[in-house]
Amino acid sequence: MLDTVEKEDTVISEEEAAQYDRQIRLWGLDAQKRLRGSHVLLVGLRGLGAEVAKNLILAGVKGLTLLDHEEVTEESCRAQFLIPVGSEGQNRAQASLERAQYLNPMVDVKADTEPVESKPDEFFLQFDAVCLTGCPRDLMIRIDQICSQKNVKVFCGDVFGYHGYMFSNLGPEHHYVEEKLKAVKPSEGTSDGPDTKKPKVDPSETTMVKKTASFCSLKEALEIDWTSEKAKASLKRTPADYFLLQVLLKFRTDKGRDPQPSSFADDSTILRQIRDDVLEAQGLASDLIPDEFVSYCFSEMAPVCAVVGGVLGQEIVKALSQRDAPHRNFFFFDGLKGSGVVDYFATK
Repeated sequence: MLDTVEKEDTVISEEEAAQYDRQIRLWGLDAQKRLRGSHVLLVGLRGLGAEVAKNLILAGVKGLTLLDHEEVTEESCRAQFLIPVGSEGQNRAQASLERAQYLNPMVDVKADTEPVESKPDEFFLQFDAVCLTGCPRDLMIRIDQICSQKNVKVFCGDVFGYHGYMFSNLGPEHHYVEEKLKAVKPSEGTSDGPDTKKPKVDPSETTMVKKTASFCSLKEALEIDWTSEKAKASLKRTPADYFLLQVLLKFRTDKGRDPQPSSFADDSTILRQIRDDVLEAQGLASDLIPDEFVSYCFSEMAPVCAVVGGVLGQEIVKALSQRDAPHRNFFFFDGLKGSGVVDYFATK
């Protein structure tokens, strides 16, 4: 696994150097080498999964496995641009394969049509990163715990109407490098005042600084004790989307599906009841999530998939290339606040 900044065994061919010229100039050859040596598992080929797949394939990972056992439906095509028209009834991963591969022939793209729940623990350990979309809460926690033991990086994400989120667990010690402006010592003999003795920043010179970040598990992130004094102190800066996520994941667990427009009235009633139960169990007021939330969390919206998929894909690229500071640990998007309004909640 690519777990240290120093591991750079992958060789970039001349053809690959030409293909990824812009990226190499953007984040460096070493980062691109690490990316080209990485294998990623992507679970769930709905709208968000398609966006993540596109971003990873264009970035130039070594291999990408698309895992989804569901069949293509009319609704699943609305936010999913990898599936050709007329593919209803086909497996979602298989139907996405041809267009996904066409994006970048240098990436080895595979389709796996088995249920993710049926996969043994060792299946996930063959990858450098696992990205889970559209999965139940307990399944995500299980896979996160499996991967954490072997330093496999884990990402989770979903889109619910105008809302979207991503979570990342890069382990207790994620090493990366960050480009910083280089401080230049003042020239000898200058005496224009006391400020001349201080190092100055030269915008034309940069240096690479090695850093380490620590991440918590998904279970820890979702099971915070909000009655503790520390948690209470952080409540004001915790986005309401964090608690909305808890509600939507519980709905998925209880009903085995996400809220559906075809059953809007019934599902809205259930969602409000789950909202009350979830917040009461954590000692929080129900008005933390206003009643009208039910109007904005049905189905996947293509623009929201594009935003969240862009962030999620970029975070995976940053983690695998070990370039630049990652988000810790959540990223939330609220389309009701306007394009580009984001927030993240650091659990550590």
